Amino acid sequence: MKLSFLGAAREVTGSCFLVETADTRFLVDCGMVQGGREAPARNRAAFAFDPASIDFVLLSHAHIDHSGLLPRLTRAGFKGPIYATGATVDLLGVMLPDSAHIQESDARREAGRSRGKNAPAPLYTLQDARECLGQARSVDYDREFAPGAGARCRFRDAGHILGSAIVEVSVTEHGRTTKLVFSGDLGQPGRPILRDPTPIEEADVLVVESTYGNRLHQDLSATEDEMIGIVERTLFERGGNVIMPAFAVGRTQQVLYHLHRLAYEGRLRHPMVFVDSPMATEATRITRKHMELFDEQARDLARWHARGENLPYLHFTESVEESMALNRIRSGVIIISASGMCDAGRIRHHLRHNLPRRECSVLIPGFQAQGTLGRRLVEGAKQVRMFGEDIPVRAEIHSVDGLSAHADRAALLRWAGAFRKPPARTFVVHGEPLAAQALADALREMPGWQVTVPVHGQTEQWPEGAPS
Repeated sequence: MKLSFLGAAREVTGSCFLVETADTRFLVDCGMVQGGREAPARNRAAFAFDPASIDFVLLSHAHIDHSGLLPRLTRAGFKGPIYATGATVDLLGVMLPDSAHIQESDARREAGRSRGKNAPAPLYTLQDARECLGQARSVDYDREFAPGAGARCRFRDAGHILGSAIVEVSVTEHGRTTKLVFSGDLGQPGRPILRDPTPIEEADVLVVESTYGNRLHQDLSATEDEMIGIVERTLFERGGNVIMPAFAVGRTQQVLYHLHRLAYEGRLRHPMVFVDSPMATEATRITRKHMELFDEQARDLARWHARGENLPYLHFTESVEESMALNRIRSGVIIISASGMCDAGRIRHHLRHNLPRRECSVLIPGFQAQGTLGRRLVEGAKQVRMFGEDIPVRAEIHSVDGLSAHADRAALLRWAGAFRKPPARTFVVHGEPLAAQALADALREMPGWQVTVPVHGQTEQWPEGAPS
């Protein structure tokens, strides 16, 4: 058996892992690289394998850095099934067509700039996304299934976003069975809305994320106090707006939950909240459809919201005209918009209009990858380049990682500590080099753990010394 690390190795995006045995070849995730000047070229590069030779894909969750190249995989010849949880399949039905629309729009814009000379074709089209969605197969949490020859799989709740899964897959080759566990993205335990990540007790090979492998999250109550302070000072004292870049799937719903609960508890004066992302609107509808995946506290709040009692003002914008109208509002609103790392979508227009204003605040509630506009803001840029202009940064920039949907260092180590015995091999992925190395070092301090931080393109095989 061979395992190749084709993405998210010493970086946070582009998750993709290839498993090959004598009987089958399959992928775990097929994600898009996000952030940095090299991302477009890397997403267009030839796959490191023949897509037609892949028998199936196991998808951990719907975020684009895990799923975003699936339509390109289909376009390149992949014909097999894509297995995911039901909620993930529903979310893919929103996210992949939206991503295809972005690819087509970018290609048209580039063709206009170059007047059609050497203009690149879209990375993939809406038709590619539709064909890809036809390959998606829904599987319930905790139900074992057989995706291909010599393989048995089960999805366990990862607690990261709606439908996110830890992928357990056992492969049998030459009479020998090896159990691989891919953590996907793990959620922070003890947080509202979703259930905690499922503990896993055994694995021969573990592939674990490390986004926050060198950091601890702020206590949730302290994070909420900080949010209240930012909103109160900005909206009600300085007369500005709060702009929140948030992933349309997961983070937007989480932020809305906290704003509603703080208002429900009387800790926050009812703000005017606009969600300016058609995809977030649809993702919120899908989230409500899957109430069975919520914890009890979130179900209680949803019931209060359904009764319509004393609710904060909340409006989901649909049209471009509505989105543009928000930029004429000078004070008193919270605008939540995608993309979560500020590199695309409507959030860039809201930043353009509010960053130069000292009375405004930008509240960034999640991880910002290297090379993204969000990362530059968090690191204190005094001006940023947007739409061909140099935009001064006068608004207050706040990074509130206590709302992160990722497990922090302590939570990752607790989850790893649930194994009854150490996996024979552990690979730390989905983290920038310092974070991945820090988590690897901490795991090595636990008795018996053999840990590697793989590089992009690295291939491991079992048993060691077997012919490739």
